[in-house]
Amino acid sequence: MSVEPFIWQSRVRFGDTDMSGRIFYVSLLNHFDAAETEFLRSRGVIYREIGPRTIAFPRVHVECDYLGPLGFDDLMHIGVTVERVGRTSFTLAFEVSVEGRSAARGKVVVVCMDGATQRAIPLPEKLRAALCS
Repeated sequence: MSVEPFIWQSRVRFGDTDMSGRIFYVSLLNHFDAAETEFLRSRGVIYREIGPRTIAFPRVHVECDYLGPLGFDDLMHIGVTVERVGRTSFTLAFEVSVEGRSAARGKVVVVCMDGATQRAIPLPEKLRAALCS
């Protein structure tokens, strides 16, 4: 698994914040999603090009701990690492920092699924290889 995290920079947009002026809790998951996409792209994998359109990649578990404030225009450094690669799923871990201080951490479990049967299927070899490199 990857030891050095892939770092994706993203800013907290005004629309990401709530009445408290901090990032709205679900908004950070959108930044995780963008970081995941760019992490996989950096490894030569794009979901829509992995296999037939009948393959889906639903998130079956998401968690996030907010460790410090994230406010409008903060430049987040989102570290992405592969925590686990299974037969039909994988787990990505995220670490968010702003100006060197830890702000959040989270995990996302993604399952490879046959869209027609709605059942888990083995990860495509190209994806598995990218996750294990």
